[in-house]
Amino acid sequence: MNAEQQRLEENRTGKVDWYKWGPYLSERQWGTVREDYSSDGNAWNYFPHDHARSRAYRWGEDGLGGITDNHNLLCFALALWNGNDPILKERLFGLTNGEGNHGEDVKEYYFYIDSTPTHSYMKYLYKYPQAEFPYNDLISTNRRRNRYELEYELLDTGIFDDDRYFDVFVEYAKADAEDILIKISIANRGSEAAPIHLLPTLWFRNTWSWAGGGAKPVLTKVEGTVNSVVHAHITDTLLNQYISDYYFYCEGAAPLLFTENETNNQRLFGMPNTSLYAKDGINNYIVYGQQDAVNPHKVGTKVSPHYEMNIGAQQTKVIRLRLSKHAPDRVGEPFGSYFEQTFVTRHKEADEFYESVTPVSVLADSDRTNVMRQALAGMMWTKQYFYYDLDKWLRERNVTPWTLAANRKHVRNSEWFHMHNDDIVSMPDKWEYPWYAAWDLAFHVIPISLIDPDFAKNQLMLMLLEDYLHPNGQIPAYEWNFSDVNPPVHAWATWEIYIRDRERNNGVGDIEFLKYAFSKLLINFTWWVNRKDEGGDNLFQGGFLGLDNIGVFDRSSPLPTGGYLDQADGTAWMVFFSQQMFEIAIELALHDPLYEDFAIKFLEHTMWIAGAMDRIGEHHDELWDEEDGFFYDVLRFPDGNSTRLKVRSLVGLLSLMAVVVFPSEAFAKLPRFRAEAQKFIMQHPELTHNIHLPSQPGERNRLMLSILNEDKLRRVLSRMLDESEFLSDYGIRSLSRYHLEHPYCFYHAAEEYKVGYVPGDSTSGMFGGNSNWRGPIWMPVNLLLLRALFHFYSYYGDSFTVEYPTGSGNYLSLFDVAQQISERIVSIFLKDKSDRRPVYGGTEKFQTDPHWRDLVLFYEYFHGDNGAGIGASHQTGWTGCVARIIHALGYFTKEKVLEITTPGELSRYQA
Repeated sequence: MNAEQQRLEENRTGKVDWYKWGPYLSERQWGTVREDYSSDGNAWNYFPHDHARSRAYRWGEDGLGGITDNHNLLCFALALWNGNDPILKERLFGLTNGEGNHGEDVKEYYFYIDSTPTHSYMKYLYKYPQAEFPYNDLISTNRRRNRYELEYELLDTGIFDDDRYFDVFVEYAKADAEDILIKISIANRGSEAAPIHLLPTLWFRNTWSWAGGGAKPVLTKVEGTVNSVVHAHITDTLLNQYISDYYFYCEGAAPLLFTENETNNQRLFGMPNTSLYAKDGINNYIVYGQQDAVNPHKVGTKVSPHYEMNIGAQQTKVIRLRLSKHAPDRVGEPFGSYFEQTFVTRHKEADEFYESVTPVSVLADSDRTNVMRQALAGMMWTKQYFYYDLDKWLRERNVTPWTLAANRKHVRNSEWFHMHNDDIVSMPDKWEYPWYAAWDLAFHVIPISLIDPDFAKNQLMLMLLEDYLHPNGQIPAYEWNFSDVNPPVHAWATWEIYIRDRERNNGVGDIEFLKYAFSKLLINFTWWVNRKDEGGDNLFQGGFLGLDNIGVFDRSSPLPTGGYLDQADGTAWMVFFSQQMFEIAIELALHDPLYEDFAIKFLEHTMWIAGAMDRIGEHHDELWDEEDGFFYDVLRFPDGNSTRLKVRSLVGLLSLMAVVVFPSEAFAKLPRFRAEAQKFIMQHPELTHNIHLPSQPGERNRLMLSILNEDKLRRVLSRMLDESEFLSDYGIRSLSRYHLEHPYCFYHAAEEYKVGYVPGDSTSGMFGGNSNWRGPIWMPVNLLLLRALFHFYSYYGDSFTVEYPTGSGNYLSLFDVAQQISERIVSIFLKDKSDRRPVYGGTEKFQTDPHWRDLVLFYEYFHGDNGAGIGASHQTGWTGCVARIIHALGYFTKEKVLEITTPGELSRYQA
């Protein structure tokens, strides 16, 4: 067990709280739903970036490359000034949804270089221009561009020309769980000396200005020390249970600038301030020279040591700080040899830890190792403290559970009074998506489990707690609309984490975790069955399902035609959900016979839903199109008529993912289940005719339950593996390239509704226009498709081959197909033969500059033809799944796949 694994074990057993401090500080609290008290629900306008430096937040904090405790009470982050900007650089800047030609977008360059799971070592990089930051140019130019033009990026402004910028690195090393060493290294990449002001900032989240917020804490200067030292003192007894006194050590006798984390009402609203000193006091002192903006008595709730430097060309300067529970009389010299040695040790331990979780064949390839490590580091950095008490938030807007429903409709999330979120949560992206999204999170835990299985399990459990899960059984979607409908992937993620955990523990799984999750997922499954099956015929609507603009219509809104959609993806998701519950029930039944009834229930549910997708005979109103060999949505009109919407997209491909494989011996241990299953199958031949039943033994006597029988599997795969349709050089597209020349058009009431192949940024304004499912490659669904291929291979083995690519005359097993597709996906991030990374397209700075080219960004999605990154640039969340794909490429062999752990592997339960 290496040092980091020991820390994880200490944390798991409650011996040491290594999770107490981490990168839990948001990178954007402004423009979020939590801070929005407007009458029209326009969160971006109610609390814009221009207010952020001057206005105290209600529900959280944000900062640059920062850390905070696990209740976000005491915060640390960087602030910078180049002598030219109109404001301090205290937080990341980006465009709001209405300002960008493709929706909101961060306009900064920053990188999560490294982090261990306990955050014992972390490294972050921010690239800061030396000339005035082009705030207005970014806004005005993007506003002028239309949806058919590229976004105007920070590099496009010329601000980094001639390398006139600073690389600002911040590293953290924990001497112990509450003694954090901080090293800031600023490198001038330019050819001339340049000035910079560094203001590392410590502050308290404003809890005291709100009803019931408790007493105000205080930061004060400690006298009589060689270095500048600040004492952070919590006076409130309620808050004191989370954190108490800390000391902030600043190298050298840097002047300390104190102010209050209080709103500057005078600047924003023309009203008197409640304090002489406001949140923007340090900004006003540095940028505008307002000497009275900071407190001369060296006391406040926000403080920055002021380091004013002139850094020579190609030179680097280092500033050291320390945030510790230990008082000066205990610490002694805070920056002695122990400081540097701790960094050396923690960095070495981080290397040892990542080497232990990386397959040997991956370690042999430095580029793959770099991509995998940065992906996982990014997932560690995008943990965030999330605080949202819906009952309190709604009451502050004069909405209570007893307010008439009609009067609550204009207030977002007004049916979620039960919700009280106060946790560290894995976020998709701490700037563009600084709020959790339930289906994103299910994908996050897959790669996270490679390095921190306990945190992965914790995250899954979190969404099922009574403070999250709605009493009606719905899992919350995301804060813009908790009632929106995301794909039901939680059961799959739960099962994946369980079997990985079982594998690590020599066949012993965490049955209590599985039981708890199953009990809550039962409620969620019931919600789906009762709420999303409009016709009561096991065909599901779902609505949005996370795929934004993939369809002809906005699936979150009423259809212009009236009626409703029977969704091929919604129904496939429900087969998948039911299958995963079936797997879990089988596993639990092998430990406790009470769960045998649930195994029967979910086998029957799976067959009812799968059977409804393609009934016996040919029908114009069913999801399967026999002529095309593909699944489509069916539009049902109010008069009872219907039509297929023949768009070849992931909507139809998702039928592939609904597959589970079992050892036949499992059923032998459950005789009542086996008898009931056989009886059900005999009684309902209409359900079993067009699906693959668990009755035909395959490789190693395994059984398989799948939507796709062998004929359907071949037909769907022939489209997926066709390079003129779904198969890109970089993975599986979300829409067939067939629709480039043959867009699908639907006409209603003199309106045309069209879906065409768009491989890059969205040309549609649907869902804000900042994501696109009409051609690009999305990492999470590619991961599910790869999983499906491995499962099919574990049943069919080498005897089943398909043409890859379609039309090539080259036939491969499904294992080999999965490996080939995986290589295409991973190649997005790897250097090609020309030493270029497809993810960066034609952006030369990232392709050729030695200070940029090995820094990897994990975009939200990728261009369907050239692999370039699109959308949110730091959505390490689900794109971090590439770490799992790289790991699988180095770990899985055909033999290992044929040994995939499934329910009922009898060797796992020997006494």
